[in-house]
Order: sequence, then structure tokens, then C-alpha cells
Amino acid sequence: MTDEPARPDVMACRVRFGDNIDAFLAEPTRPGPHPTVVLLHERYGVVQHTMDLAVKFAREGFVCLAPNLFARHPEQHRLATGEVRAPIPDPQSVQDLSAGIDFLRREVPSADASSVAVMGVCQTGRHPLVLAASRTDVRACLVFYGAAQARDFEVDEHQPVPLEDLIARVQCPVLGVFGEADFLITLDDVRRFRDVLERHRKSYHIKVFAGMPHGWLNDTMPGRYRPREAAEAWQLAIDFLHRVDAGGYPRDRVRWLFESDSSIDYDPSKNVRLA
Repeated sequence: MTDEPARPDVMACRVRFGDNIDAFLAEPTRPGPHPTVVLLHERYGVVQHTMDLAVKFAREGFVCLAPNLFARHPEQHRLATGEVRAPIPDPQSVQDLSAGIDFLRREVPSADASSVAVMGVCQTGRHPLVLAASRTDVRACLVFYGAAQARDFEVDEHQPVPLEDLIARVQCPVLGVFGEADFLITLDDVRRFRDVLERHRKSYHIKVFAGMPHGWLNDTMPGRYRPREAAEAWQLAIDFLHRVDAGGYPRDRVRWLFESDSSIDYDPSKNVRLA
């Protein structure tokens, strides 16, 4: 472990586990055990935004592990700057994330890792679902503007099992956060995602935020970042986790909540990629 600069309420360090997977770990300084969150990065890897979110989780009372799912890629800098893109094969992510959960259980005394919540963002949005489909100890899936694109439903060498089949195996509630002005995910895509969850009787809370572009949670990208809505989405995630941990989604009930605010003349062709 390599210590990060000290913060009064959070301890943070860099760690390695499994097949040489590097990760950022943030823990509350107050005594545990604390509930755990595994935070997955955007297409850029474990950059500042990911580490900032991990620290925010720790300040909310969670132990947060942010693994680098691109650890084997030779061009980390070019990934971080968005010059190149790398796939994350579903089977590999299950292996690496499972190693991360094992690490939390063995090496992090402050973590209650008997069950974990998993949050995916953009490219990794599908991977909480992928992991939850193969394990019964995932207590919540949080999906931020991901997992709903048409390509997420495609089957290929990296996604060998249909997404609908994976969702059918998920045994925990799902939070989905989307934006009306997302250039990658249309309202039809979100409804398709919702319909699959309902078809397989999975509890969910989905919210589509009015006027929000792709990536508006990321405060390191001024063209996309929307402070007010980012704060609202963050609080939605925290409240969802607290509700899960308080027993708000009993296994013998199915609870659906779909919220969407969009223009009467919504036209996804007008949505553009912002810097």
C-alpha cells in the first residue's frame, strides 16, 4: 500500500491485488466496520475524478475500492487522456472485481465486505450487473449513464452472454441515472433497460435528469459538469445505498420507480458530445 496525503476524515492509499491490479482505496478514519462500495471508472481509467468520488464515498461512511480495470493496458497515459479506448471483457471484469472483493475481506479490517455495492460509470456501467449476475454477495448495482446503449445489448467476444440474460440473474436492486441530453443513450434506450428489469422482476430506481448531457457528474470536465444536478445525483446514490442497507428492498418484494423529465419535443439527434 502507498499512502496518499492525509485527510482529517479519510485515509486513502494505492493498493495492488489479484493479477497485479492497481486500485485506489479510501476509508473513513472513524472506527469500522463500514459498508463497502466498489467504484468502477469511466473510459479514462482511475483518474482524478474517480479518486475524488472514492473519497466522497469514504466521507459518507463507506469503504471504497476503485480498481483499475485497464491495469494490463500498456498505454495508461493515452487512456487517461482519451486518445485511445480499451475494451473490458465481461469475464475478465468478473475475475478482477472478485479479486478486489477478496482483497477487501482479507486486507481491509475496516471494511464490512460480506456484501458489496458496485457502481459503474459510462463504459463500466454494465459491469455492476455483470458481476451481480455471477455472485450473490452484491447488495446493490449503481449504473450512471451506462449499460443501456444498443452496443451493451450486443453479443461479441467481450460480451459473450446477452445483457438481458445477465440482468435475469441479478439478485439485488438497481439504481439507474441517465441524462435527457445524453448523446450516447436515448430515452428509448433507457426504456429498453427499464423494460428488461421489469420483465425479470428486478427492483429498480431509474431517474432521467432533464437537460443533462453525458458525463455531467464529472467536475474535471467543465463542458459537461453540472454542479446542481451532480449534487442531486450524488445524493440520490447515497440515499439509495442507505435505503438498501436499511432493508428498503426486501427480497420478497419487487419495487419499481421510474422518473423522467424530458421535453415534449425531445429529439435525440440534437444531443451532442461535450468536452
